[in-house]
Amino acid sequence: MIYTVTFNPALDYVIQVDHFKTGQINRNKSEKIVYGGKGINVSCILNELDIKSTALGFIADFTGKALENGLEQLGIATDFIEVKQGMTRINVKMKSDEETEINGMGPIICQEDFDCLLNKVKQLKQGDLLILSGNIPSCLKADAYQRVIENLNEGVNFVIDSEKDLLMKTLSYHPFLIKPNNLELQEIFSIQFENENQIIECAKKLQEMGAKNVLVSMAKDGAILVDEKGTIHKQGICKGKVVNSVGAGDSMVAGFIAGFIQTKDYDYALKLGTACGGATAFQSGLATKEQIQEAIDSL
Repeated sequence: MIYTVTFNPALDYVIQVDHFKTGQINRNKSEKIVYGGKGINVSCILNELDIKSTALGFIADFTGKALENGLEQLGIATDFIEVKQGMTRINVKMKSDEETEINGMGPIICQEDFDCLLNKVKQLKQGDLLILSGNIPSCLKADAYQRVIENLNEGVNFVIDSEKDLLMKTLSYHPFLIKPNNLELQEIFSIQFENENQIIECAKKLQEMGAKNVLVSMAKDGAILVDEKGTIHKQGICKGKVVNSVGAGDSMVAGFIAGFIQTKDYDYALKLGTACGGATAFQSGLATKEQIQEAIDSL
């Protein structure tokens, strides 16, 4: 079974307002609710690929219940921890002459709540996979990722998709997969890439620090995977017009994991991951199964 963790999920309230003006009443031309959070994005794409997963994380109040019910209606299993303080955040994303976002705070996660998460991950069994992605809310300690990993049983693989410090602190635990993009890789090693070989060398350094597989997304330049045997895999981009980058990285992670589970073939995993990332980038929201297939066909 695959498990995803989203520490601070959200209901994204996405609206279209023609020529928004401050200090006045503005009316929506369209509106929709999207279930947000990096781990939840991964679960949603896995669901499109007919791969089951269980979404873990923290919810609170009526907004948390709405998120939980909405995911279950999509066919995504959840095992959230309901906390007592605060509410699952609502993020307002307004599309107008300019795009504007107002992100909510999210609930307050106390030590007792976090211990509940640790107890859940302790139940994972050999062959299970845990995907940790996104940032840690300020109410949790900076070592939250490490504490989760330390509670995994032997034989449980895990994936890390997060920013510099969170990512680097997990390498000694030997993640199955990490997915920095080329810009994040430059920041990690304080280097400005001039060629592809430099990207590969930095990916290999991350392997030397403990990562098994390193997947580097490079936007218009495609993606590179350095697998656990040291083999280099390269994949070009899908054909299409980029309209949205939100969720594309999460979609790539989901596609890669789905492809590897299905075939144990790193070339195919990279291809499916690239297709999922591209398909989401070509839409205003997360890609559907049909859109992913179109992206695969374009590779």
